[in-house]
Amino acid sequence: MKKISLIIVLCMLCLAGFSQKYNTDSLIKVQKDSSLRAAIHTDSVKIEKQFAERERWEKIKTTAIFPVINAGEYSGVAPVKDPTEIPDPKIDYKLLFELTANNPDSVAKENNYGLVEVARIINLHVASGIPVNKIMPVIVVHAGALKAFSTNKYYKDQYKLDNPNLKLLNELKNIGAKFIACGQAMTFLNIKKEDLADDVKVSLTAQTVKSSYQLKGYVLYDLGDVGK
Repeated sequence: MKKISLIIVLCMLCLAGFSQKYNTDSLIKVQKDSSLRAAIHTDSVKIEKQFAERERWEKIKTTAIFPVINAGEYSGVAPVKDPTEIPDPKIDYKLLFELTANNPDSVAKENNYGLVEVARIINLHVASGIPVNKIMPVIVVHAGALKAFSTNKYYKDQYKLDNPNLKLLNELKNIGAKFIACGQAMTFLNIKKEDLADDVKVSLTAQTVKSSYQLKGYVLYDLGDVGK
Protein backbone atom coordinates (compact mmCIF):
# COMPACT_ATOMS: atom_id res chain seq x y z
CA MET A 1 0.00 0.00 0.00
CA LYS A 2 2.86 2.33 0.86
CA LYS A 3 4.50 1.53 -2.49
CA ILE A 4 1.30 2.36 -4.35
CA SER A 5 0.98 5.65 -2.46
CA LEU A 6 4.61 6.52 -3.26
CA ILE A 7 4.07 5.78 -6.95
CA ILE A 8 0.96 7.98 -6.98
CA VAL A 9 2.86 10.85 -5.35
CA LEU A 10 5.72 10.53 -7.83
CA CYS A 11 3.30 10.53 -10.76
CA MET A 12 1.60 13.63 -9.43
CA LEU A 13 4.96 15.37 -9.05
CA CYS A 14 5.89 14.44 -12.63
CA LEU A 15 2.57 15.73 -13.92
CA ALA A 16 3.01 18.95 -11.95
CA GLY A 17 6.52 19.42 -13.37
CA PHE A 18 5.32 18.75 -16.90
CA SER A 19 2.44 21.17 -16.43
CA GLN A 20 4.78 23.86 -15.11
CA LYS A 21 7.18 23.34 -18.04
CA TYR A 22 4.26 23.46 -20.47
CA ASN A 23 2.99 26.69 -18.93
CA THR A 24 6.51 28.20 -19.02
CA ASP A 25 6.98 27.13 -22.65
CA SER A 26 3.59 28.57 -23.55
CA LEU A 27 4.44 31.85 -21.85
CA ILE A 28 7.77 32.06 -23.69
CA LYS A 29 6.02 31.31 -26.99
CA VAL A 30 3.45 34.04 -26.37
CA GLN A 31 6.21 36.50 -25.51
CA LYS A 32 8.21 35.47 -28.57
CA ASP A 33 5.19 35.83 -30.86
CA SER A 34 4.41 39.21 -29.34
CA SER A 35 7.99 40.38 -29.80
CA LEU A 36 8.03 39.19 -33.42
CA ARG A 37 4.78 41.01 -34.15
CA ALA A 38 6.15 44.18 -32.57
CA ALA A 39 9.38 43.89 -34.57
CA ILE A 40 7.49 43.33 -37.82
CA HIS A 41 5.27 46.33 -37.06
CA THR A 42 8.30 48.50 -36.24
CA ASP A 43 10.07 47.43 -39.44
CA SER A 44 6.98 48.07 -41.54
CA VAL A 45 6.56 51.55 -40.03
CA LYS A 46 10.25 52.26 -40.63
CA ILE A 47 10.05 51.07 -44.23
CA GLU A 48 6.89 53.12 -44.88
CA LYS A 49 8.60 56.19 -43.42
CA GLN A 50 11.69 55.64 -45.57
CA PHE A 51 9.60 55.31 -48.72
CA ALA A 52 7.57 58.40 -47.81
CA GLU A 53 10.77 60.39 -47.27
CA ARG A 54 12.20 59.13 -50.55
CA GLU A 55 9.05 60.08 -52.44
CA ARG A 56 9.13 63.53 -50.86
CA TRP A 57 12.81 63.93 -51.80
CA GLU A 58 12.12 62.85 -55.39
CA LYS A 59 9.65 65.71 -55.65
CA ILE A 60 11.96 68.23 -53.97
CA LYS A 61 15.00 67.44 -56.10
CA THR A 62 13.14 68.24 -59.31
CA THR A 63 13.09 71.88 -58.21
CA ALA A 64 16.58 71.95 -56.65
CA ILE A 65 19.04 74.59 -57.83
CA PHE A 66 22.84 74.53 -57.95
CA PRO A 67 24.00 78.15 -57.91
CA VAL A 68 27.74 77.38 -57.86
CA ILE A 69 28.61 73.68 -57.81
CA ASN A 70 26.67 70.64 -58.93
CA ALA A 71 28.12 67.72 -56.97
CA GLY A 72 25.07 65.53 -57.38
CA GLU A 73 21.53 65.66 -56.11
CA TYR A 74 22.49 66.05 -52.43
CA SER A 75 24.39 69.27 -53.11
CA GLY A 76 21.26 71.05 -54.36
CA VAL A 77 19.19 73.75 -52.70
CA ALA A 78 15.41 73.65 -52.34
CA PRO A 79 14.01 77.09 -53.24
CA VAL A 80 12.15 78.90 -50.44
CA LYS A 81 9.60 81.55 -51.38
CA ASP A 82 10.00 84.98 -49.79
CA PRO A 83 12.37 84.22 -46.87
CA THR A 84 12.20 86.88 -44.14
CA GLU A 85 15.67 86.40 -42.63
CA ILE A 86 18.33 87.51 -45.11
CA PRO A 87 22.09 87.24 -44.43
CA ASP A 88 24.28 90.31 -44.95
CA PRO A 89 25.82 90.01 -48.44
CA LYS A 90 28.51 92.60 -47.68
CA ILE A 91 30.49 90.75 -44.99
CA ASP A 92 33.09 88.03 -45.53
CA TYR A 93 31.90 84.49 -44.82
CA LYS A 94 34.85 82.57 -43.42
CA LEU A 95 33.88 78.89 -43.41
CA LEU A 96 36.05 76.16 -41.90
CA PHE A 97 34.99 72.62 -42.78
CA GLU A 98 36.33 69.61 -40.88
CA LEU A 99 36.16 66.31 -42.80
CA THR A 100 37.05 62.96 -41.26
CA ALA A 101 34.75 60.32 -42.78
CA ASN A 102 35.52 58.30 -45.89
CA ASN A 103 32.81 56.75 -48.05
CA PRO A 104 32.20 53.02 -47.52
CA ASP A 105 34.08 50.89 -50.05
CA SER A 106 30.77 50.00 -51.71
CA VAL A 107 30.36 53.63 -52.84
CA ALA A 108 34.01 54.50 -53.43
CA LYS A 109 33.05 55.52 -56.98
CA GLU A 110 30.95 58.42 -55.66
CA ASN A 111 32.04 61.83 -54.38
CA ASN A 112 32.99 61.88 -50.72
CA TYR A 113 29.79 62.63 -48.80
CA GLY A 114 31.53 65.26 -46.70
CA LEU A 115 32.78 67.09 -49.79
CA VAL A 116 29.27 67.01 -51.25
CA GLU A 117 28.02 68.64 -48.04
CA VAL A 118 30.68 71.34 -48.40
CA ALA A 119 29.34 72.05 -51.90
CA ARG A 120 25.78 72.14 -50.57
CA ILE A 121 26.64 74.62 -47.81
CA ILE A 122 28.38 76.90 -50.29
CA ASN A 123 25.38 76.63 -52.63
CA LEU A 124 23.10 77.54 -49.71
CA HIS A 125 25.11 80.67 -49.00
CA VAL A 126 25.03 81.80 -52.63
CA ALA A 127 21.33 80.97 -52.97
CA SER A 128 20.77 83.18 -49.92
CA GLY A 129 22.22 86.15 -51.80
CA ILE A 130 25.85 86.03 -50.68
CA PRO A 131 28.30 86.67 -53.55
CA VAL A 132 30.63 83.74 -54.12
CA ASN A 133 33.65 86.05 -53.81
CA LYS A 134 32.57 86.78 -50.24
CA ILE A 135 32.82 83.09 -49.30
CA MET A 136 36.19 81.88 -47.99
CA PRO A 137 36.15 78.09 -47.57
CA VAL A 138 38.94 76.23 -45.78
CA ILE A 139 38.73 72.45 -45.62
CA VAL A 140 40.79 70.64 -42.99
CA VAL A 141 40.89 66.91 -43.56
CA HIS A 142 42.08 64.00 -41.46
CA ALA A 143 41.30 60.33 -40.75
CA GLY A 144 39.80 58.28 -43.60
CA ALA A 145 38.62 61.35 -45.52
CA LEU A 146 42.25 61.90 -46.60
CA LYS A 147 41.73 59.28 -49.31
CA ALA A 148 39.22 61.53 -51.07
CA PHE A 149 42.00 64.13 -51.42
CA SER A 150 44.49 61.70 -52.93
CA THR A 151 45.98 61.54 -56.41
CA ASN A 152 44.30 59.42 -59.04
CA LYS A 153 47.16 56.92 -58.85
CA TYR A 154 46.85 56.47 -55.10
CA TYR A 155 43.05 56.11 -55.33
CA LYS A 156 43.36 53.54 -58.09
CA ASP A 157 45.83 51.53 -56.02
CA GLN A 158 43.31 51.55 -53.16
CA TYR A 159 40.02 50.98 -54.98
CA LYS A 160 40.84 50.06 -58.62
CA LEU A 161 38.85 53.18 -59.57
CA ASP A 162 39.60 56.71 -60.73
CA ASN A 163 39.27 59.22 -57.93
CA PRO A 164 35.77 60.71 -58.44
CA ASN A 165 36.55 63.62 -56.10
CA LEU A 166 39.18 65.34 -58.24
CA LYS A 167 36.65 67.25 -60.36
CA LEU A 168 34.85 68.52 -57.25
CA LEU A 169 38.15 69.48 -55.60
CA ASN A 170 39.06 71.47 -58.70
CA GLU A 171 35.69 73.26 -58.70
CA LEU A 172 36.12 74.14 -55.03
CA LYS A 173 39.66 75.38 -55.69
CA ASN A 174 38.35 77.61 -58.50
CA ILE A 175 36.13 79.48 -56.05
CA GLY A 176 39.02 79.96 -53.63
CA ALA A 177 38.80 76.92 -51.35
CA LYS A 178 41.91 75.95 -49.41
CA PHE A 179 42.68 72.32 -48.49
CA ILE A 180 44.77 71.36 -45.45
CA ALA A 181 45.68 67.78 -44.52
CA CYS A 182 46.53 66.64 -41.00
CA GLY A 183 50.12 65.39 -40.79
CA GLN A 184 49.33 63.21 -37.77
CA ALA A 185 46.62 61.35 -39.67
CA MET A 186 48.87 61.04 -42.73
CA THR A 187 51.58 59.43 -40.60
CA PHE A 188 49.12 57.03 -38.99
CA LEU A 189 47.59 56.03 -42.36
CA ASN A 190 50.96 55.97 -44.14
CA ILE A 191 49.88 58.61 -46.67
CA LYS A 192 52.73 60.69 -48.07
CA LYS A 193 52.61 64.26 -49.37
CA GLU A 194 53.04 63.00 -52.94
CA ASP A 195 49.96 60.80 -52.46
CA LEU A 196 47.80 63.90 -52.09
CA ALA A 197 46.22 65.91 -54.89
CA ASP A 198 47.80 69.17 -56.03
CA ASP A 199 47.29 72.22 -53.81
CA VAL A 200 46.64 70.18 -50.64
CA LYS A 201 48.71 71.77 -47.90
CA VAL A 202 50.00 69.79 -44.91
CA SER A 203 49.80 70.88 -41.28
CA LEU A 204 51.46 69.19 -38.32
CA THR A 205 47.97 68.55 -36.97
CA ALA A 206 44.35 69.34 -37.79
CA GLN A 207 43.90 70.61 -34.23
CA THR A 208 46.02 73.73 -34.74
CA VAL A 209 44.23 74.43 -38.01
CA LYS A 210 40.92 74.33 -36.15
CA SER A 211 42.12 76.57 -33.33
CA SER A 212 44.04 79.12 -35.44
CA TYR A 213 41.35 79.58 -38.08
CA GLN A 214 38.59 79.93 -35.51
CA LEU A 215 40.65 82.60 -33.79
CA LYS A 216 40.78 84.34 -37.18
CA GLY A 217 36.99 84.41 -37.21
CA TYR A 218 36.19 81.27 -39.21
CA VAL A 219 32.98 79.38 -38.44
CA LEU A 220 33.61 75.66 -37.90
CA TYR A 221 31.39 73.11 -39.63
CA ASP A 222 32.11 69.67 -38.18
CA LEU A 223 31.15 67.25 -40.97
CA GLY A 224 32.62 64.21 -39.22
CA ASP A 225 29.32 62.32 -39.16
CA VAL A 226 28.43 62.95 -42.81
CA GLY A 227 28.52 59.63 -44.71
CA LYS A 228 28.67 57.38 -41.69
